[in-house]
Amino acid sequence: MKTIIANNRQVQIVDENIPKVVADYVLIKTVFSVISPGTEISMLTQSEGQRFALGYSALGKIIECGDGTEPFQKGDLIACYGAPYVRHSEYLLVPKTLCRKIPASVDPKEGALGGLGAIAIHALRIANLQFGETAIVAGLGILGQLLAQIAHAASYQVIPYDISPERASQFQSITGIKSMTTAEQLEDQIQRQTEGQGADAVFLCAGGKKSSLTTDSLKWIRDKGKVIIVGDIEPLFPRNLMFSKEAQILISRAGGPGRYDPIYEKNAVDYPYGFVRWTEGRNVGEYLRLLAQKKINVTPYVQEVTLLEKVEEAFQSLMTNHQSLTKVIQYEEGVDV
Repeated sequence: MKTIIANNRQVQIVDENIPKVVADYVLIKTVFSVISPGTEISMLTQSEGQRFALGYSALGKIIECGDGTEPFQKGDLIACYGAPYVRHSEYLLVPKTLCRKIPASVDPKEGALGGLGAIAIHALRIANLQFGETAIVAGLGILGQLLAQIAHAASYQVIPYDISPERASQFQSITGIKSMTTAEQLEDQIQRQTEGQGADAVFLCAGGKKSSLTTDSLKWIRDKGKVIIVGDIEPLFPRNLMFSKEAQILISRAGGPGRYDPIYEKNAVDYPYGFVRWTEGRNVGEYLRLLAQKKINVTPYVQEVTLLEKVEEAFQSLMTNHQSLTKVIQYEEGVDV
C-alpha cells in the first residue's frame, strides 16, 4: 500500500505492507483523508533528519473486522481519527474506539473532516460555556472555521477574527456572521456586543511563536473570562492582566478524552458512558450528527480534491497559498461510495 510521509522536509509516497486485522480493530480501505495544514506543515518543517507519517483524519470502507468490533460490519463507511492509526495511507488498521459510522445523508468528503471536527468540539467543551455567551474565535483556518460554526450552532454569540481579509470574507459568506480583520474592528464589536463587559471566552486557533494574540486575548475577555489555546501558538500571558481579571487559561488537547491514552486507543477499551460522556470517538460522532442535521456547512472546505499521486503538489500549494484551508486526498479516482 502507498503511504504519505514527511522525510527531510520533503513529502514522499512510500510502499508499506497492508496491515493484518487483529481483535478490536477494523481494516479500512481509505477513500478520502484530509490534510490539516497547521499540524502537518509544522511536522514537515521539523522533519530534518527524521521521518514522520502525516495525517490523522480520514474516511473509508471497512474491508475486514477483527473480533469484538460490533456493531461495525464489513462494508460500513466510517470516519476515523487519531494518529498513528489514522494517516494518509491506502489502508488503515484502526481501533474501534476511533471509528464512527457515516450517516447516509453525509457527503463522504465532508465526513473525512471528522478528526478536525472532534478537535473543534472538544475545545468548545473545555470552555464550558453557556448558550448565549460570547466567544471570539481568533484564526479562521480550517479548524477555526469549524469551531466557529459549531459554536454558532450551539447558540453562542460568535465573533470571528482573522487578519486575512480573504479568510474572514469566506467565513462571513458561508455563515452570514460578520467577521473582523483588525483589532480595532474586533474591539469595537466586543464593546457593542457585550455592552462593554468583554467576551466570555477567546479561542486561539492561530499558530505562531510569542504571538501578540495571547496578550490581546486577555484584554478582550470579561472579568473571570477564559482563553482556550487550540492552535499551535506559544503562550505569552502577562501576569498583571491575568491577575486583574482572574482569567482562566486553558489548553485543549486534541479531540477529547481518550487521546494519547493507550488503554482507550491501542487497547480499544472505551470509557464508561456514565463517567466520560464525551470521548474523542463520541466527538467524531457528534460532528457527523451536526453534518447530518445540517447544523453546519462544510461543503466549501472540501472542494479542493487531489489524487494520491499528486499529493506533493497539494502540500506545496498549501505552503504557498494561505487562502487554501485544506485539501482532500482521494485514493482511487472514480470510486463510488
